[in-house]
Amino acid sequence: MPRCPADATVAVMFEQAAGLAALGALYPPALVVAAVYLGSASPRRMTVLYLLGAVVITIVTGVALLVVLRAGGLSLPTHRTPRYGLRLGLGVLALAAAGYLTWRYRHRRPPDPTKTKKPGRIARMTTHPRPLTAVVVGFLLFVPGFGFLAAVQVIATAKASPAATAGALALVVIIDIAFAWLPLLIHVVAPDRTTRGLKALNTWLGVHGRTLLVAALGAVGVILVINGALGLG
Repeated sequence: MPRCPADATVAVMFEQAAGLAALGALYPPALVVAAVYLGSASPRRMTVLYLLGAVVITIVTGVALLVVLRAGGLSLPTHRTPRYGLRLGLGVLALAAAGYLTWRYRHRRPPDPTKTKKPGRIARMTTHPRPLTAVVVGFLLFVPGFGFLAAVQVIATAKASPAATAGALALVVIIDIAFAWLPLLIHVVAPDRTTRGLKALNTWLGVHGRTLLVAALGAVGVILVINGALGLG
């Protein structure tokens, strides 16, 4: 039996939002921090607090953005141009960010062996894991990026029921913070293997993490630019 137009619209909303959220979730530093907390003296407690910070900032930002976009009427058929214009603008910004990171990585000065490199803010906060700093680190690392913002924009501009909207937003939040909850879940099942695996993965991310981040940003940008341009055409 063929689906009605409303069901098809909801299905497309879920597919597009989940895909964009998955690209946005590819953030290597979040996985590196999860590995640090899982290797601490209180691995599960610290990781749960880290996850708590990620959940709070992601839900608050997602709901706030959803309310603002819906209040602006972007889900209405008459606001088609602003809807796709916003999507195109997000795509351009994502591509610009990917280009800037590429330029920055290529022109980065090699480290001076005679000087001690000062650790970054996140590295300092995770050197001696504490409950409060774990929550704050979750806040800082999971401030929503372009993939998450684009996914919420897809949800907000779709003509869907409140239940479907809430379900899609919940799915996007779960996907976006996957690098916080997935290592914890695997650690519960196989703690030793998870610790060893994360150490090996962090070594790989040290070499390829920047490329992965730029590729994810670029992919989000290309998808949004094409989608926005087609919608405006």
